[in-house]
Amino acid sequence: MPASPSTARAINDRLALRLLQQQGSLTAGQLKQLTGLSRPTVADLVERLTGAGLIAVVGEAGEQRRGPNAKLYGIVADRAHLTALDVRTESVSVIVSDLVGTVLAEASAPIGDDTGTGPAVEQAVALVERVVKEAGADRLHTVGIGAPGLIDPASGELRDSTGLPEWHRSLVAALQERLPEARVIVENETNLAALAEQRDGVAADRDTFVLLWLGHGTGAAVVLDGALRRGASGGTGEIGFLPVPGTTGLPSAVDCEGGFHSLAGSAAIVELARSFGLLVEDASAPEPLAAGVVGKAVALVAGNAEAGVGTVAAAGRPEHEARAAASADRFLDTLADQLAVGAASVVAILDPGCVVLGGEVGQAGGGVLAARVQERVRRMSPLATVVRPSGLGGAAVLRGALLTARDAAQDELFAPRDR
Repeated sequence: MPASPSTARAINDRLALRLLQQQGSLTAGQLKQLTGLSRPTVADLVERLTGAGLIAVVGEAGEQRRGPNAKLYGIVADRAHLTALDVRTESVSVIVSDLVGTVLAEASAPIGDDTGTGPAVEQAVALVERVVKEAGADRLHTVGIGAPGLIDPASGELRDSTGLPEWHRSLVAALQERLPEARVIVENETNLAALAEQRDGVAADRDTFVLLWLGHGTGAAVVLDGALRRGASGGTGEIGFLPVPGTTGLPSAVDCEGGFHSLAGSAAIVELARSFGLLVEDASAPEPLAAGVVGKAVALVAGNAEAGVGTVAAAGRPEHEARAAASADRFLDTLADQLAVGAASVVAILDPGCVVLGGEVGQAGGGVLAARVQERVRRMSPLATVVRPSGLGGAAVLRGALLTARDAAQDELFAPRDR
């Protein structure tokens, strides 16, 4: 059935707004060319969107730089302000942006594991309020939160999970109470990382892939046919609980020790590095220790001996750089063996065609680690699979949270209105 006039107008408006989001400022002539709409139709939609306060003239284009055809239109960026949070076990990071995603202010703060629930929530909320003030935002339209744990698919709320701080769930509730005008959206951190890699990272050319999160802990996100899959209880991707060979036991419903986490978690990777005589001397870095040791091991293998001295070196013999590089090479081989166990299991079930090694560890391992994992997966599975290192690392969670907040805000603000 043909669209009604009002439906056609709404479709055209959304198309123009998406083009302005993707392409930046455009003239009416450029909108006509990109949309394929007639000149009168484009003129009407420009008038509607300008009257609604969604777009405005932001400059002029062309050699003459004058006249109606030279006017450049852009989305009114300060029509709404957005906030994104990356909530970790012992820290929280915050960014505030405008409607088109330009970051206006950002900050991070540690939250000690001995901090009580109430004080931890107050620290996190105070950080949000400070960053919002620095950004010059009067009010927030949408807040996107990335956190570890399960998201209830029915309520959209963070579920109570064993081993995760209670202040995570309390923070979500506190933000909803303290920011009553804002929409608060919470999503699993690994799912947000996959969204960011799909939109802005190494999976931009894929509509089906799996992201293995390798940070302090482990996780996975599954994207099939362009859609993120969450599962019946929101638990798709809880790969840390996957029973695998090479561990000392089996995981339980309340503890992933004995599962894939025992091979791929940060503590397991650091312990593996030590077994090869590789030492981590700086434990004060905010990133997982595993990311530091993997990154330095890659540098050693690549021949950058100077990068290894003092941080990752042969135990007791830092002057023997060749030995350190050989140890690093064996360490990376064994780590690839362990990661491939989980990756091959996912490939056997889902056949995603692409596995992204995400998180800080995946980014630190780069192409060197990804190539080794890919080689092993291809030996273990008949299903053709490429393995890629993360392009965004730990920053993917915050980026994904911002994209989620921006999409939600634009969906509401760009929605058709009765005229």
